[in-house]
Formats: sequence, C-alpha cells, structure tokens
Amino acid sequence: MGLSYTFTHAICRAPSNSIIDGLRAVDTGTPDLDTFRQHHADYVAALRATGAEVTVLAPLEEFPDSVFVEDAALCLPKGAVIMRPGAPSRLGEALAIAPAIAETYGEVRAIEGPGFIEGGDILVTEREILVGKSARTDADGVEELRAIVSDWGYTLRELQTPPDVLHFKTDCSLLDAETILTTRRLAASGCFDGYNLIYTEDDEEACANAIRFNDRVLFPAGFPRTAETLDKAGYNVTEIGNSEAAKLDGGMSCLSLRFTPPA
Repeated sequence: MGLSYTFTHAICRAPSNSIIDGLRAVDTGTPDLDTFRQHHADYVAALRATGAEVTVLAPLEEFPDSVFVEDAALCLPKGAVIMRPGAPSRLGEALAIAPAIAETYGEVRAIEGPGFIEGGDILVTEREILVGKSARTDADGVEELRAIVSDWGYTLRELQTPPDVLHFKTDCSLLDAETILTTRRLAASGCFDGYNLIYTEDDEEACANAIRFNDRVLFPAGFPRTAETLDKAGYNVTEIGNSEAAKLDGGMSCLSLRFTPPA
C-alpha cells in the first residue's frame, strides 16, 4: 500500500466552545456544538477502527478554527513542516500544534515567511506534492515549502485553486496511488493529467474532500450518488456526518494530521 494513504498515526484536536465563532467564506448558519462534537467523535472512531493510533489534543478556546489541524502542519514520511496559515487569526494554531508533532518526528521544520501556506492546499500523492495557490496560500509560501521538501527528495508542483474555492483540497482527494476524486471544475485545468479520475456527481461537489486512510475512504454523509460511485469502484466507504464542520468550510481531511512516524 502507498505511503500517501497508509498511516499508523493521526493527530486531531477536540472542538472548542469558541468554534461557533470560526471563520467561514459564506455564512450558512452557526454550527451546533453538540452535533459537531458527535461528528468529531465518530471521525476519531473511524480512524481508530483502521488500527491507527489517534491522539486527540485538548481544545484551544483562543483559536476557534483549531479543530482543523491539517492547515497547521504537513506530515511526510521524511519529516514534518509547521505551516504559516494565511488567516491572521490562525497563525497561533501552528505554534500550538508543533510540540505534539515534535514528540513523534525527529526533524520538524517551519515556514518562516513572509509567505503563507495552509495544509488544506496540499495534496500528497505517491509521485509528487501538489500545492494550489489560494486566498490562504501564496507563491512565497509555496516556494519556501518547495525548498524544504526538495531537501527530502520530494517533487512539488504549484497549481492554482479555482476562484471562490477556499482550499485546493476542497475540490479533490487522493483515493489511491493513481486515482483522485475531484470536481470537474478543478480537473478542467488539467492539473491531474496522468492520474485516474473519479468525478463527484452533479450537485455533490461539496463531497470532493474525503480521506483515503488505510483500507477506508472517510466520506461526508449526505452525498449518496458519489458514495455509490466510490462503492462500485471498489472503495470501502465510511460515511461520517460533516454538516457542522461544513458551515466553517471544513471537510474530512481538515480534521486530522495523518502520518507514519519515521523509523
């Protein structure tokens, strides 16, 4: 199985009471805290059911969006990189998660700036690291990350996130070594040439952000036609409620850092 979707560990952070004040591109309502916590518990349980060791960090009330840990770091087999989030209110999240990552990784580097980059704009495949520039990730951030991962032997390819899409991975997910789940609007750019593509069904673009985690695809509930497409393609789909995270532009990948520690 591929290194880009086979993991032994994950880090999550419990939702804070302040999450109701989290950032959102469009206001579709205030998240219900109890429902959010139940969905998060289901998510953690699904990760653990694959045999992974999952660390759930304490909530951070001073950072409403800190449940979305993926934006704060990038965990690779050869090392970890602390990100520099593009939203000013989220800058402290990266510093807060660094100690938990340092407990596992021998080498932890950091994006120092002046650029910005968030994990939600980074898709790691077996052959390369795809990074989409967005409102939260700029060219300087991409170039600083390129320099870091090049030292570890990785190839980085810079792309462009579609207009009005928050993160690159809002519109795509890795399903296996050669296959990507994507919206048609993202794939139309040609960014996935050479990969096998499975498209989200019409009017179900919001489910493009899923996770291949070991033998499962963790998938947001409420998108039955795309879930059926994945099932027919042979993927083991586990549907998890995501209605409250979605109100804060959050998806399946946003809620965890997934990795296998260096030997």
